Amino acid sequence: MDSISQAALGSAVVLATLGRRTAAWKAALWGAAAGTLPDLDAFIDHGDPLLNMVRHRAESHGLALLALASAPLGWLAARFSGQPDLWRRWWMAMALALITHPLLDTLTVYGTQLLQPFSNHPFAVGSVFIIDPFYTLPLLLGVLVAVIGSSTKGLRWNAAMLALSTAYLGWSVLAQQHVRGVLEASLRHNGMAASQMLVTPAPFSTVLWRAVAMGPEHYHEAYYSLLDGAHPVAWTSHPRGADLRLQHADNPHVQRLSWFSHGFMRMQANSQGRLTITDLRMGLEPCYSFHFDIGPAHSPASETGSVVQQWQRPDLSTALPWLWRRLTDPTAGTLSTLPGGISCGTAP
Repeated sequence: MDSISQAALGSAVVLATLGRRTAAWKAALWGAAAGTLPDLDAFIDHGDPLLNMVRHRAESHGLALLALASAPLGWLAARFSGQPDLWRRWWMAMALALITHPLLDTLTVYGTQLLQPFSNHPFAVGSVFIIDPFYTLPLLLGVLVAVIGSSTKGLRWNAAMLALSTAYLGWSVLAQQHVRGVLEASLRHNGMAASQMLVTPAPFSTVLWRAVAMGPEHYHEAYYSLLDGAHPVAWTSHPRGADLRLQHADNPHVQRLSWFSHGFMRMQANSQGRLTITDLRMGLEPCYSFHFDIGPAHSPASETGSVVQQWQRPDLSTALPWLWRRLTDPTAGTLSTLPGGISCGTAP
């Protein structure tokens, strides 16, 4: 999740754990710091953009390592707060703030390596978008009332908003499973072969959902809103580059993205004769956040060259109105089928 959500969650958790044992502003500040701490790994350069992608949310998000780190962090928090006799309570608060960070991240589609250093498997439920105001705003409200309001009333508000935001996460998982059932039935009805399917929310809510189904030669994209009713699901199909994938199966870059994306990837040779690989989980066709140039198409399959990330950002003046329309209009199509198409700008 985004840094604001993680900081708000950390603050809310520490406030709920410490209660009236310390000043609310102290608990909120230490909670925000602990809730943000695991994401400092984003500043580590592992050598190329693809490695930076797959090594993010790795050791710094391992539950065992965070549990170990919570003890010295709790001791520091207790000392700097002038409450060394409460270090065990601070330890518990820091442990909860640290551990809830990767657990929340796991509900996004990115991939969080919870079992580091014992396993590098990237866990990803994919039931919430990386930014979701329906999750974050209640947390911020509860923390704000706790900091500026009376002690008892503020802590009650914080606890209530923390419970509400957690219930929202539970709702997202249930909604995802419902949508998955609808989309699986649609695939069967249309006779579309798919070895696996991804269902994840479109930006900013859990009302509109995006699906990617991987077929032998193509991947299929569809959108489904909880407001669509019985309207048939419309699928669009796109080449996945199966032949290129087979030819370059030994390329470490291809292997790395295939592992991290759980197979939801596309491979292409562009007009300049360059190979590109794309993570299909994060983006809206045809624009994707993680799109990489991995070298000349004629290079030997096992040869690795420099990797260049080509971050594709959709034209927001087109994408945002379409997202709003698609919430209630099942005939709105997809971004890739809009008249005139959509441009994908680049971002650093």
